[in-house]
Amino acid sequence: MNRLKVIFEIGDGGQTRHTVTGRDAWALLELHRVGETGCTPIDNPGPRWSAYVFNLRKLGVAIATVNESHKGPFPGSHARYVLQSPIRIVSVTGGERAAA
Repeated sequence: MNRLKVIFEIGDGGQTRHTVTGRDAWALLELHRVGETGCTPIDNPGPRWSAYVFNLRKLGVAIATVNESHKGPFPGSHARYVLQSPIRIVSVTGGERAAA
């Protein structure tokens, strides 16, 4: 299987194109798909969400971090990441996502 690759633009068009691959590309697609709901490591399992968000932010993608409490046998808190930048997906290639 080929590595997932996403080419995207931040803003309403005409801006610089960026390319992300692998899990960073997966995270961007998940954030884009869920919109204002945002993603959590609980609802969207991924081993290193904080790293994916860090890498996307370095490219200029605005992503909010909302801290949420959770209960249960192991109470604590977790992050919810919400895409704030308007982005336009130019292309998606490779990975399982492109085949869907």
